[in-house]
Amino acid sequence: MHDEDDFDGGPDFDDEDDSVEAKVWQLLLLINPGDEETALLQFTDYREAVVELDADEIEPIEVIARVIDWRSGFIVDAHDLRSLVQAVNELSSRWNLSIDWNGDPDDDEFFDDMDAAELFSIAYDRLAEFGYTLWAWETDGDTYAGWMTLTRDGEPLRELATALGINLRLGSEVS
Repeated sequence: MHDEDDFDGGPDFDDEDDSVEAKVWQLLLLINPGDEETALLQFTDYREAVVELDADEIEPIEVIARVIDWRSGFIVDAHDLRSLVQAVNELSSRWNLSIDWNGDPDDDEFFDDMDAAELFSIAYDRLAEFGYTLWAWETDGDTYAGWMTLTRDGEPLRELATALGINLRLGSEVS
C-alpha cells in the first residue's frame, strides 16, 4: 500500500543527476505520457526490485520490463501474434486510441499471412497518425518487447535508452 504522500510529485532528482535511477525515472515518465501516478508506482516497484541487488548485477531494462509489463509496455513470445496485437491494443486504449489492423484480429485467418514485423509496422503507422510512437527493444530471448511514447519525446527516449544500455528501435524497423 502506498501513502498518499507518495503522489505529491516524483522522486527528488535535480537536473544534473546522472544516476541510473534518475534515468529510469525519466524513461518511466516518457512511456507513461500524462500519467505521472503510474510512472511513480512503477518507479517505486523498480526501487523495491533493485534494493537487494548488487549495483553491478542490475540490468535496468530487465527490471523495467517487469514493472511495466502489460501496463506501459509488453513482452510477448515471438510466435504469439495474437498476444502482440492484444498488448498493443491495451497500450493504445490507455489514450482512447484504436488501431485499424487492416483486418479482424479476432478472425483466426487474420494471422495466416502476418508476422510480428508487419504487425509492428501497422501499429507504428496508425499510432503516428495520433502523435504516438510504438517502440521495440531488443530482448535476449525469442520475444518481442515494446512501449509507446508521444512522438515528440522520441529524441529524449533514444538518449535515455542509450544511457541505460537498451537497444531501442522504432516499431517500423522491427524485422
